[in-house]
Amino acid sequence: MTSEFLGFTMFGVTMITLLLGFPVALTIAGSALIFALIGDYFELFNLGILSLYPLRIFGVMKAETLVAVPLFVFMGVMLEKSGIAFKLLEAMGKLFGKRAGGLGISVIIVGALLAASTGIVGATVVTMGLMSLPVMTKAGYSTRLSSGLICASGTLGQIIPPSIVLVLLADILQGANEQASELKGELVPDNPVTAIDLFAGALFPGLLLVGLYIFYQIILATTNPSLCPALVESNHDDQVPRPEVNFFQLLKIILSPLILIIVVLGSILTGIATPTESAAVGAVGATIIAIVSRQFNIEILKAVSRETTKISSMVFIILVGASMFSLVFRGFGGDTVVEDFLLNLPGGAISAMLIVMTIIFFLGFFLDFIEIIFVVVPIVSPILIAMGFDPLWLGVMIGINLQTSFLTPPFGFSLFYLRGVAAKEVKTKDIYLGVIPFIAIQILGLSLIWIFPQIVLWLPNLIFK
Repeated sequence: MTSEFLGFTMFGVTMITLLLGFPVALTIAGSALIFALIGDYFELFNLGILSLYPLRIFGVMKAETLVAVPLFVFMGVMLEKSGIAFKLLEAMGKLFGKRAGGLGISVIIVGALLAASTGIVGATVVTMGLMSLPVMTKAGYSTRLSSGLICASGTLGQIIPPSIVLVLLADILQGANEQASELKGELVPDNPVTAIDLFAGALFPGLLLVGLYIFYQIILATTNPSLCPALVESNHDDQVPRPEVNFFQLLKIILSPLILIIVVLGSILTGIATPTESAAVGAVGATIIAIVSRQFNIEILKAVSRETTKISSMVFIILVGASMFSLVFRGFGGDTVVEDFLLNLPGGAISAMLIVMTIIFFLGFFLDFIEIIFVVVPIVSPILIAMGFDPLWLGVMIGINLQTSFLTPPFGFSLFYLRGVAAKEVKTKDIYLGVIPFIAIQILGLSLIWIFPQIVLWLPNLIFK
């Protein structure tokens, strides 16, 4: 038995234990400690390495960027509770519903705005499922198309900034970038990665996916309008929006959340404020919107604060547990084995990238993005960056890849979220089949970004270099 064998056994046991439903943070940290003790017993691990753990925790505590996480969560949950999304969907349905596919386009746009506001896939899919699925069903939309549109637009929160995923990825990739510099014999990274850089890099890819979704909906409406019919007088009822609204009414409804997103994202990209400062502005702005829309009271504030605390605590305790896991994994020499494996693959850097993306894709079936970002990305990303891949481009590719795996049957998280709120009449088979075209669109988007990396790099280079 070797130390490397123990390291990968620890990884496998941890994955299996997570799949069995044990608490994530305790599982990650606990399995690491148990295997560290086993390794010490067989003289394959030096427990003195664990003395570095307090320094890692202190590093997490010092990371100012991570302060943005609870603030962005608060902003998203407050906007969700304020009912802005429902008003948007209703108004856009009235405006575009006269055309075949108009309601579907409205769902995509509202889903993208909600995703940009919340950054939480589960919240977006559940909210869109509760709001739009009954409306689309009453309007005569195909159940498969409706399910696919909701799941796909809901997962945009993974990649459209400001996103919690991007904040966490930026923190991990910066550390990976520094490790890659050491591997290459450099003192400092040539291209540091910050949340600001990643926000700028992810903006166009996110909009690209939105555009591809809308284009697909237009093609369907043109070739097979029976799948997505226009709203007509005969299907009017209390749940279907009537096509009676003008552009100015829509603008009035959309203006407040749109201004908030522009202010938050614009202040970050222009350098006026840090992500943390902008997140604070977003949290206050979301509260003001709720007050103005008369959707604010003490009960909502309690609910928002409780949800924010729960989500933020989950993120940070997993980060603390993952720090222990990565420390022990490196103590066993597992990172060296991964490095040697990827460096010696036939096909070089491209083969290594394909294998890593495939592994992350399949892990996305079973694990939440937080576990993947904190456990898997720190192991593989330094090697890929050292092999010549731009860390900013790599971060966006990982984000979209995770978004794709969240859509893919049979284990995609988005599918389960929608299944949980959909009516019994909506079959699981229809949800699975409905997302397949959007998975293809996601893969197309990934391919375009791989072939044309400037889709990611152009805006950051324009703004920051």
